[in-house]
Amino acid sequence: MCEDHPFEAGIGRRAVFVTGAAAALTLGTVSFASAAGRDRGRETRTVCGTLPPGSPDFVYVPVEVPAGVREIRVAYSYDRPAVPAGTPGNALDIGLFDERGTELGGRGFRGWSGGARTEFFVRADEATPGYLPGPVREGTWHIALGPYTVAPQGLSYEIAVTLEYGEPGRTPRPVYPPERARGRGRAWYRGDCHLHSWHSDGRRTPAEIAALARAAGLDFINSSEHNTHSAHAHWAEAAGDDLLVMLGEEVTTRNGHVVALGTDPGTFVDWRYRARDNRFGRFARQIRRAGGLVVPAHPHATCIGCNWKFGFGEADAVEVWNGPYTPDDEVALADWDGMLVASVREGRAWIPAMGSSDAHRDPDVVGRPQTVVLADDLSRRAIQEGIRAGRSYVAESAQVSLSFTASGGRGEHAGIGERLRVDRDAPVTVRLEVTGAPRCTVRLVTDQGVLFTGAPLPVSGSGTVEWRTTASYAAYVRAELRHEAAAGPVPGALAAFTNPIFLGER
Repeated sequence: MCEDHPFEAGIGRRAVFVTGAAAALTLGTVSFASAAGRDRGRETRTVCGTLPPGSPDFVYVPVEVPAGVREIRVAYSYDRPAVPAGTPGNALDIGLFDERGTELGGRGFRGWSGGARTEFFVRADEATPGYLPGPVREGTWHIALGPYTVAPQGLSYEIAVTLEYGEPGRTPRPVYPPERARGRGRAWYRGDCHLHSWHSDGRRTPAEIAALARAAGLDFINSSEHNTHSAHAHWAEAAGDDLLVMLGEEVTTRNGHVVALGTDPGTFVDWRYRARDNRFGRFARQIRRAGGLVVPAHPHATCIGCNWKFGFGEADAVEVWNGPYTPDDEVALADWDGMLVASVREGRAWIPAMGSSDAHRDPDVVGRPQTVVLADDLSRRAIQEGIRAGRSYVAESAQVSLSFTASGGRGEHAGIGERLRVDRDAPVTVRLEVTGAPRCTVRLVTDQGVLFTGAPLPVSGSGTVEWRTTASYAAYVRAELRHEAAAGPVPGALAAFTNPIFLGER
């Protein structure tokens, strides 16, 4: 049997409110007052209810936790009725906030598993992946429900909350990976900055991801779990002199996802807002204060809530290529190229492009694609600086390597992400050297569009292309490597692409 938590009663008692973020609803309280339960060492309360279509983004279930609790455990289930074609069915996410509350900013945040788990626990010495170990203190805790999609019939749920009484364990002091690996001095370093372990909805451990990263020829990776930083303290053993592990989060809002890349250890970034709430700037600034980069992820992805709606005014870079190359990546590439044209036209700063695998589980390939960054050394700060400056290109694997430069007639020289300062009509030679891309076609793209398409590279995958232009003809030039097209004039999938080289005086 379960205690009913009717949605209407929740509105009558607490009302729908706005927490400075997305609309939220708090239901009736789950209480634990049985002395007999304490004597048995464990006590469970079960509640149930139904959320209608149009429910708030977050529904909170308060739980009164008495003194003397060693562990809190939550298990939940919900119905999945059949729905008409084209109509989303039920999907209910879940997380936990402790007695410090649910206010935006996450002071009371204790974990989030989204829809990846049906149960979790938290105690002082340990917690389910996605959740933070720590004392289970007396006070009002909150189970956070996120009705991601609700079927026309509504979403019926059941939640079982179990408190285990006893002496608490000791919370371990977190150990984080170092911010520097051995490196090769100033060099090109390969990395994958969007990855998921079992600390969110991935299926791999940090150790397994690190092994796959090394096998893929990567020098650095970034931890980016959905809406939790619980993995930060579990990467130290996976890092090493040969692999830099940066820490971050994928902030998964209802209006798009953003990767916080390379934040300080232990940084949590809240996700409970929409574009209309005008709160994203606050959290973008938090990411930067924590030493991270703000990178909108898969901006044209087609999954519900994945399409980026916050604009790019706060972006340090943008993830143009996410996982296996698909039509939404092609749209993101075209959109980014339009932003480059606008930056030239308006004389303002430009936003570099990145690529990452977003790998979750087999058969997702870690390092496909990967961002290759020119950095002074293999450290968090140096890699971030290279990404921020756009000194990078994106390749489908470590087999593909590029060298892309522009030079003037008087010895002027510039590489990827740089500006070749020459007179408007002075001759410019653009040179691309490629290895590891058999039968791929080179395209050179400018603010006018594609101005050069070469013959397919030989089976060896190596080749050199030179193209001559002027700054008056091309405000920038960037390179693409394309696989053979499947049919007609549609370009083939990317094998690699570069950030631009800008031509002429600003």
